Amino acid sequence: MAHFYLRMYIYIFNMVVFITFSKPQAIFKGEEDFELDINRINMGNDLLEGDIIDHPHRQRVPRNAVLNNNKLWDLPVPYVLTDYLELNAKGIIMRAFEQFRLKSCIDFKPRDSENHFISVQNNRGCSSHVGKSSKYGQQLSIGKYCDHIGIVEHEFFHALGIWHEQSRYDRDKYVTIVWKNIKRGHESNFIKISPHYSTTMGLPYDYNSVLHYQEASFSNGEGPTIITKQSKYQKIIGQRLEMSPQDVLLLNKLYKCNKSVSFMEHCNFNSQRLCGMSRCSNSSVVRWKQMRTVTGGPYSDFTNLGKTGAGLFMHASTALGKSGDTARMDSRKMTPSRKCKVQCLQFYYYHSGHKSDQLNIWLREYHHESDSKGTLQLMGQITGSPVSHWMLYHVPLNATKAFQVEFEVRKGTGQSTGGFSIDDINLSETECPHHTWQIRDVENLLRTSQYGTAVYSPRFYSPKGYAYQIVIYLRETMFGVYVRLVSGKFDDKLQWPCPDHQLTILLLDQNPHIQQRMSKQVSIATEPIHINGNTWQNPRKVGMLENRGDEPFYVNNAVGYFKFITLTQLKHRAFLKGRNTFFLITMEDISSLRSTNSLPCPTWSSPAFTSNPNEHAEGPCATE
Repeated sequence: MAHFYLRMYIYIFNMVVFITFSKPQAIFKGEEDFELDINRINMGNDLLEGDIIDHPHRQRVPRNAVLNNNKLWDLPVPYVLTDYLELNAKGIIMRAFEQFRLKSCIDFKPRDSENHFISVQNNRGCSSHVGKSSKYGQQLSIGKYCDHIGIVEHEFFHALGIWHEQSRYDRDKYVTIVWKNIKRGHESNFIKISPHYSTTMGLPYDYNSVLHYQEASFSNGEGPTIITKQSKYQKIIGQRLEMSPQDVLLLNKLYKCNKSVSFMEHCNFNSQRLCGMSRCSNSSVVRWKQMRTVTGGPYSDFTNLGKTGAGLFMHASTALGKSGDTARMDSRKMTPSRKCKVQCLQFYYYHSGHKSDQLNIWLREYHHESDSKGTLQLMGQITGSPVSHWMLYHVPLNATKAFQVEFEVRKGTGQSTGGFSIDDINLSETECPHHTWQIRDVENLLRTSQYGTAVYSPRFYSPKGYAYQIVIYLRETMFGVYVRLVSGKFDDKLQWPCPDHQLTILLLDQNPHIQQRMSKQVSIATEPIHINGNTWQNPRKVGMLENRGDEPFYVNNAVGYFKFITLTQLKHRAFLKGRNTFFLITMEDISSLRSTNSLPCPTWSSPAFTSNPNEHAEGPCATE
């Protein structure tokens, strides 16, 4: 089958279209949505603290692995994905591994011949041993309903040697255990770990930990079992978004390391050092400058958008000068270290110039140590009509050797009153999301829209050519998320039903630093056993014709979650920032996980951008 590598990484959509669902278009993936947590999933299982596999014949008293180096793994940690794991769970495990690599020093590898390895299985519920505990494949279960990234991370934290947060010996300073509300026979799940067997590593109590119980864990129905000393955290404990920054800090301290596997660079431009970047220009007026505000926008940096105080961002004005004037800003030189030579550059930009102005993103790659000029390749380009708010942009890179990223602003032919601004750059050795969908003022939409109103994304394409849409279903105080296949221009060349793909919808936590984020996400695999026989079939043959916009197309039933996030949860962290919400969307082929323990390196195709003759081929910027 032909592969169509249609990388639409920068498709950003700001309009919203309102259409009420007609039954039976919306199909719920499961009644659990995001309401089932580990303790409810594992109800009836005889597990220590609800999800910890204890050795038979061992006294059931928690002993923190932090003080026992024999319980720590050699890195990278070997693992095996057993045959009966659901395909969606396997894909989510791969995504969880990428989060460990991005945020911590922990890496994982498919097992070769190691005696100690993690055997990931589809047993009853979600469970794990704490730390390295046995030879020949210690069990870690990701069973039914456990296929959410926060739950997967939770269990792997146990396997790496971390106990539950509320088991800390100093927990009574931070939470109150309501013993009378605990279901009879489950009191032992709330035993504190003795300081003789554990250490807090000098870290404060973490209400945001992915390893914390929820407020009603093991409740007898008479009320919460845990009450936080600080009331603002009462609804926060037990979050299953992603690992918290302090979870990562604890893990790195435990393994005595602090360097991330895949993270490369972050810059918010608040320092005069500019993160080691250098600037140059062929003009005396078109130049990159640090700014706090710009007439005509932006009026604030993105880092502190919506907060008191203001930081700095970089701005290159195109209001003066002549067509073809350029301002360049080069990153420091970096070298990729991972096997898969793919990188993702992410940043926010504000375009207040003329529609003919350009912001070009170049990759300058050096082929050997004595190469002083490098080879340039245009990897991204922003042009067109200006906007009145910050936007998010992703640029996939393919550097195999030492490289620099160059931001070039080029003045166009029209009259400009502004220019280009950028802020909050993040660079990592990871694959970029395939698409970005930006929605303005979603909080107001929730409050004012009729119950049952749907917001549709544009039509996206997967790398292999499958067309699909994301649908947000508004329900006043919450919204659901769904995906549906739609007809596209490659349908007659594709395999049907759409086999072994995984769609991931991520609501971005807009923390400026990519390692500090705790986003909300859900993944759905196109397995034929899910929902019904037509969901992943060719929409031209089984779908309904919709006449919306300029081009009618066929649509299949939508599959997803009834409650993805509530309005209260939406205001937690930085899901809303400057009235913006961003959804990062990926549809990838994960068929290799049916027979192997890992995914192949992402396939990359050269972008096609129009660029003017490049005057800066003589070499990188020095400094101004």
